Amino acid sequence: MKRFLSVLLVLLWSATATAQDQHSYAQLERISTPHLELDLVVDFEQKQVRGTAEYRLQRHQAATALTLDTSELTVTAAEIKVAGKWQATTFTLAEAHPSLGSKLTIEVGTEATEVRIHYASAPTASGLQWLSPAQTAGKQHPFMFSQSQPIHARSWIPIQDTPALRLTYNAKVRTKPGLRVVMSADNSLEPEPSGSYEFSMPQPIPPYLIAIAAGDLEVKSISANVAVFAEAYILADAAWEFADTPAMIETTEAMYGPYRWDRYDLLILPPSFPFGGMENPRLSFITPTVIAKDRSLVNLIAHELAHSWSGNLVTNATWRDLWINEGFTSYVENRIMEELFGVERAQMELALGYQDLLADLESLDPADTIMHIDIGLRHPDEVFSQVPYVKGQLFLVYLEQQFGRQLFDQFLKQYFADWAFKSITTAQIRAYLIEHLLEPNPGKVSVAKLDEWLYQPGLPTDAPQPSSDAFEQVERQMQIWLKGGQLRTADWTTHEWLHFINNLPLDISAVNMARLDREFGLTQSNNNEIAHAWLKLSIIKKYQPARERLRDYLLTIGRNKLVAPLYRELAKNPADLSWARAVYEQAKTGYHPLTQTVNQAILYPQGEAQ
Repeated sequence: MKRFLSVLLVLLWSATATAQDQHSYAQLERISTPHLELDLVVDFEQKQVRGTAEYRLQRHQAATALTLDTSELTVTAAEIKVAGKWQATTFTLAEAHPSLGSKLTIEVGTEATEVRIHYASAPTASGLQWLSPAQTAGKQHPFMFSQSQPIHARSWIPIQDTPALRLTYNAKVRTKPGLRVVMSADNSLEPEPSGSYEFSMPQPIPPYLIAIAAGDLEVKSISANVAVFAEAYILADAAWEFADTPAMIETTEAMYGPYRWDRYDLLILPPSFPFGGMENPRLSFITPTVIAKDRSLVNLIAHELAHSWSGNLVTNATWRDLWINEGFTSYVENRIMEELFGVERAQMELALGYQDLLADLESLDPADTIMHIDIGLRHPDEVFSQVPYVKGQLFLVYLEQQFGRQLFDQFLKQYFADWAFKSITTAQIRAYLIEHLLEPNPGKVSVAKLDEWLYQPGLPTDAPQPSSDAFEQVERQMQIWLKGGQLRTADWTTHEWLHFINNLPLDISAVNMARLDREFGLTQSNNNEIAHAWLKLSIIKKYQPARERLRDYLLTIGRNKLVAPLYRELAKNPADLSWARAVYEQAKTGYHPLTQTVNQAILYPQGEAQ
């Protein structure tokens, strides 16, 4: 049986790893592109990157055309290298698909070993955001950053934009003198006054992890292999907030094997960054909204670091398989937090995630609660939810409970080693789990149970239901407070405050809302997570004293997790919707294109005029 499964695994690899990504025009089974050379200009005046992308070709079949993904790119020329010499070749750019962009087909004949594309991005590229000096903290210099996941790399590079591809890359980048350029590569800690930079990424990565940023950045080292890049106003705070990052690396290495990316640096982006973090290898992109000045939100750093094993090292081969990236990462994140900060904090974070998952399970179509989700041709951005993150995490918690932590840790360590620098599908990991976990340890988890987790909607009836003793204490205090008593909050963490606010009864009186605000200053909280929870409740309860703070919050933060639920709540009644639209029209130029897309749909449903 073991030999049979090993053969099956190889067959699954060859059959599914390259040809199943519906969100890419790439035909990796014919010709793939294992190495990229970029030569780019970052032009702030034109809001474009332009230059050349040069690929080494690896032929798998007798094909004469290379197909790449593009979105809004202007392609001006293509060349191929034959017998060591470059020569012009023909290309066609197909009509754009609303989700996938345009297929670029380049004639490469049978002898070409490399291809070079001359191109420029559009000012509206979905994977780039351009900020004017006025939109930055320093007000003196512009800022640009990329967000390539899931399929936005094609908006600034013509590329085989599928996570099934792994490629190395080098880059030469020029921009305005005095600005610093950084990439998901080997960043120098020394600035280059001329504005000309060179980069190398020697480890093979999927295209969505190619990242770039340029701006008025300074750097501060935390340890020999960890540094923070940021605008000057937040650099010292960020370095203090994330001082535990080296310890997180050591902790994860002890559990799951070596960190394979040399350095691990952090780039603190402007508040318009649409996500909490992005796990770009060697240089995680981080929102400033987690700098709470008490290290209470550093689980986000643990999450992005954990991707260095689950996601960057072992990658989902298609966006149907996102749970392989995010479920494993959420599990490893929680284990890091437990090792460094204790069981109680890790359990609170797990319980909060479980609460978020339950909310999503109630609102999503059942088909979208399946881990191996059928996306069809929907844009992958449209199906991001707590399902791949927390349901995937609970699946691994379940396996840990059934097989025991020691055995499961050994399995994970071997998994990361066996699949290092490869992309994997749900079918492949299913076969791997059966061969390396279920069959060697019979009677603990059945294949039917495995398939229930992977292919059925919702949660199995025996799924873990994380809870926290600390939250039970919070709920007892809440009942005392609602009856006129006092809250004892001196030792409360951010997690306890979030649980308290999120679980207040929706019929809480205006008098009690004002009392809470008066006693604890929640409207003016500098903790963006606590402020978000309070402002959302204030919308529901029509608590007007928080309205100006809500306006300021929506105008200054672009993280989708924090702003979209507020707009969604405002959109539920006509008066609030009118107010929200006015705020959004003022705020949107400072929002990332992805944030604009999500909130535009909330505030202006299809068919409504803007």
